[in-house]
Amino acid sequence: MHPSKNKLYFIVALLICIGASNSLAQSFRPGQMSSFSGSNNMQQSKSGKNDSLQKRDQFADSITIFYRFFDSTRNRVLDSSINDFTARFPMPFQNYHLGNFGTAAQSMRFHPIMKAGFDAGFHQYDMYKFTLENTRFYQTTRPYTELGYLLGAKAEQLIDLKHTQNRKSNFNFSFEYRFSNSPGSLKNQNASHNNFRFTTHYQTNNRQYEVFFVYLANKASVSENGGLVDVKKLDSLALNDPFELETRMGRSGAAIRNPFNTNVSTGNLQKDNMLLIKHHFDIGKKDSVVTDSITYKIFYPRFRIEHIFKLQQQLAHFFDNNVDSIRYKNYFNYTTRNAQAFQFKDSWNILTNEFSLITFPDKNNQSQFLKAGIGLQNIKGTLDTFNTVSLNNIFVTGEYRNRTKNQVWDLEAKGEFYLNGFNSGDYSAYISMKRLLGKKIGFLNVGFHNVNRSPSYLFNSLSTFPIANRVGYNKENIIRVFGVYENPAKNLTITGEYNVVSNYLYFDSFFTAKQEATLFNVLQLGVSKKIKLAKHFNWYAELNIQQVIGGAPVNIPSIITRNRFAFEGNFYTNLFLSTGVELRYNTAYKADSYSPLLGQFFFQNNTTISNRPDMHAFLHFRIKSFKGFIRFENINTLFSKMNMQAINYPGQGLWNRIGIWWNFVN
Repeated sequence: MHPSKNKLYFIVALLICIGASNSLAQSFRPGQMSSFSGSNNMQQSKSGKNDSLQKRDQFADSITIFYRFFDSTRNRVLDSSINDFTARFPMPFQNYHLGNFGTAAQSMRFHPIMKAGFDAGFHQYDMYKFTLENTRFYQTTRPYTELGYLLGAKAEQLIDLKHTQNRKSNFNFSFEYRFSNSPGSLKNQNASHNNFRFTTHYQTNNRQYEVFFVYLANKASVSENGGLVDVKKLDSLALNDPFELETRMGRSGAAIRNPFNTNVSTGNLQKDNMLLIKHHFDIGKKDSVVTDSITYKIFYPRFRIEHIFKLQQQLAHFFDNNVDSIRYKNYFNYTTRNAQAFQFKDSWNILTNEFSLITFPDKNNQSQFLKAGIGLQNIKGTLDTFNTVSLNNIFVTGEYRNRTKNQVWDLEAKGEFYLNGFNSGDYSAYISMKRLLGKKIGFLNVGFHNVNRSPSYLFNSLSTFPIANRVGYNKENIIRVFGVYENPAKNLTITGEYNVVSNYLYFDSFFTAKQEATLFNVLQLGVSKKIKLAKHFNWYAELNIQQVIGGAPVNIPSIITRNRFAFEGNFYTNLFLSTGVELRYNTAYKADSYSPLLGQFFFQNNTTISNRPDMHAFLHFRIKSFKGFIRFENINTLFSKMNMQAINYPGQGLWNRIGIWWNFVN
């Protein structure tokens, strides 16, 4: 993105804030509302008149807004809490990056890919993406806008914009834009991400036809430096700035620390775009309810015909325009084919059409339905510049959901099986059951998930990325058994997972892949609890325990924990405050190394990384619709050296962040 465009976006955002200052003073009070679509709730419209959503006083000083995630049947309200910064900043505390926000990242928890079908094989930037799974469809009585801006150390910045509104009660649209850029502490460490999402939802007045539209665009431009040449020099910095140290990739003269420069000369460019249209036509029973003066029309779906059209465009591109062949040979044992520049490039177009039939056994419970479908998929790839490949898949799907009318049981079962094509034999089988044990006891959710998946196309010999030992790898098979206990009354959540893995496919060097044929197990337990220490003092404790059973090529920390000690409460009517310290710690383990040319984390069993706890101080507050976040992170580096993220990749030093999120009602 051109520097002048970044400045223009920021200026426009400021003008919007100033021009809307009167609206910003209005209070935001989210509330519940009846369901707006899908297979859950009964839909109503007033005969010959607009419904209550359209009749609402446009000058009212409140808003009713809720949303559903894509393919979910549960209404949710907006989160106005301020105690957890990760709810706004897209980085879960169990995850880590390579020393700079926006660089390659992964979770410290064992987290295999649980998805059947075609996969290109590049996931190092998944944490930063907008996805179909986290897409929201809103319903709101008034237009709602949220602006966010964060400024961090070393000129790190994040811009976040959301807007949604209903043009009519049966038509909503929303869009989101997020831009992040961080030049980083080291040479050649700039990371820039652009994320855009647009959605619409429309339902006809007679409630028989409904359509959902989603457009997603994710772009990552991330420099690669290969880590430091000599990590020991961190202890003797002349200027106390890691930027003075040499890195293994990227020429020193080409390294520029500029917050508005998103260009990459040595690194990765990835794009992931999606266009989805989901629509259905219902056949059912019409009815009406007559009150004193109004007649409400009601429609009960009994049979549904559904079609999903999905077009995806994916690009993975590594390039180096400043080749240093000696460094490639010394540090990565790789011989470059071109003394000036080289690249690896895989791009894909994936077209999927899915047709389904859905039936509702009980007209009075639209949360219960049975679904069966078939999908046709066409995949076209361009490898490097000239080579092309064409693949096809045929798959069938089935699903059953039932949320009982008394909300005690919630059952979900779904399956997917690839009958023919490139991914023939792949399947996914999932079932979960959730039970309300009592208002004071809470919920218990147990489930089972089994995935049989083909190796990612990166392991195919036609991919341009340089893997040394491409052979006929077998399909991975992963079984996940899980349980979740939630007690909202006591602010307690307990989780447990048991993974059984066979034919595990992984990397064990910069360019070498391997497959572990021996079956192994991974046990994971977690607990999170809010503990009230005093009237205004709270302790938020989170603990994850992991254990690998068997000689598996998986290294993960045994314990990952985060503890937040906060002074918080509601003061002076409109001031909500949360301030304190946050500690994050994980036990020593042999952390994965990273292959910059492949964009893959890989298993290593030689070097143990043992870090001191990360310590952050924070001041979070909310005044009506304005939220402010002031943070000083990694305070521990004032007294000790930087923690390491991976071999040759140091973490951040003392890092300050100031962020605002401001929502208003038009």
